[in-house]
Amino acid sequence: MSLMYESTRTKKINRTPSESLLNGLSPDGGLFVLRDLDKIKININSLIGKNYYEIASEILKKFLDFNDEDINSCIFDAYKGKFVTDEPANLVTLKNAHILELFNGPTSAFKDFGLLMLPQLIKKALVKSSFKKDILILTATSGDTGKAALEGFKNVDRTKIIVFYPYQKVSKIQELQMLTQEGNNVGVGAIEGNFDDAQNGVKNLLTDENFIKKLDHKNIQLSSANSINIGRLAAQTVYYFYSYIKLVENNKIKMDDKINFVVPTGNFGNILSGYYGLKMGLPVNKFICASNSNNVLYDFLNTGIYNKKREFLTTISPSMDILISSNLERLLYYASNCNNEYVAQLMDELKEKGEYQVNNKIFENIKEYFAGGFADDMDTKNTIKKVFENEKYLLDPHTAVAYKIFSDYMEKHKDVLGGFETVILSTASPYKFSKDVMDVFKDVSDTNIFTIMEQLYEMTKVPIPNDLKNLANKKILHNNVIKISQMEELILDILGRIEK
Repeated sequence: MSLMYESTRTKKINRTPSESLLNGLSPDGGLFVLRDLDKIKININSLIGKNYYEIASEILKKFLDFNDEDINSCIFDAYKGKFVTDEPANLVTLKNAHILELFNGPTSAFKDFGLLMLPQLIKKALVKSSFKKDILILTATSGDTGKAALEGFKNVDRTKIIVFYPYQKVSKIQELQMLTQEGNNVGVGAIEGNFDDAQNGVKNLLTDENFIKKLDHKNIQLSSANSINIGRLAAQTVYYFYSYIKLVENNKIKMDDKINFVVPTGNFGNILSGYYGLKMGLPVNKFICASNSNNVLYDFLNTGIYNKKREFLTTISPSMDILISSNLERLLYYASNCNNEYVAQLMDELKEKGEYQVNNKIFENIKEYFAGGFADDMDTKNTIKKVFENEKYLLDPHTAVAYKIFSDYMEKHKDVLGGFETVILSTASPYKFSKDVMDVFKDVSDTNIFTIMEQLYEMTKVPIPNDLKNLANKKILHNNVIKISQMEELILDILGRIEK
């Protein structure tokens, strides 16, 4: 079967996997999807005994038009020697659930899985498609994507990357990671606004014909490293299969037993990667979508109404401070039986009215595999404290949101979990949010984030990741704070400096 991706909004736009990687976003603003995804099955039994890299090879070949040698080369160049653990992901068993640690990479966040892989995939796609232009990656971040994308793409031949983040709405560590980023092809801009503003600005530029023409004169093609790029989702699907195989190998489940996944969710990309695994044969009972106080996804999963017209809240789990969850569009595509026209209609309603409501059939299809919950900051802090006291395991504020919602389901909705084993995805090191985590245990008067890190270590004895500890000695290299209307101007200015 020949792999072709189409836009979620029209089947008339078709691209090869390599073209989809290079474009990132469809010209009509839609996202690239495989219509026949549920026909692409993984033989799960064949994964027993394989390590993470071998499992990644089996999964990625289902999404790409690369040969096995190229895929294995991408995996090796992306991951080997980049993680502090023997394998990129690490499964830890607590009393009632399993924690899938996804923060042991070079930026201490799960985004490393997709954003170390994506540059390697794009390099191969450039060669395979005989593409003549260079690639400019534009990315919006609510915290972790920015550093991971910058780190993944730094000094990668024929690529440039510019990241935008909401000014003063990410953690101090997340900001420092971006502002100190080295590389001869990177740029960073802080936006006066929130993540949705930054994301909308990037999306608009990706489809702005006048801007595209300006870059064309520079022999540059636009793309994105956000989870709208199919390369990110493909790479993240791997760790869902990996965690399942580990549970089988550790005799926690039997082959073909269903399990649950609880995923802290903002832009819906991480949890959607698990749904892709389900479509490809992974035995899943439920995906529990864990939101913070910006609970637009929780409301949608309970009503079928997606309404972004609400107050945007700044929380201690900033990577989830999102009201427009872009990847939900892909779920709507599959839940509507690949009805591009209906998805386009919903996206038009969201743009024009700020909300949409799905029909009953689609809502039933989504509810079959998805449930949701949300936790406010107080819930999050109490969970961090309780889990550390009871299990001696330190959660970051995003994973704590997921753990709190899992606990709620254990207490009030056990039937939804169905008695199956549950994996909670842990998306970041607690040291990326040291002050908020330390506040859980005692009042923090010190304003030096690195002193707070050391205090947190002394109290918990959880090792501080070297990439975070070493930030104290790094120089600020990027210092741009702009309005949304100035994004294009800053991009052209950064490109001028990069090209000198």
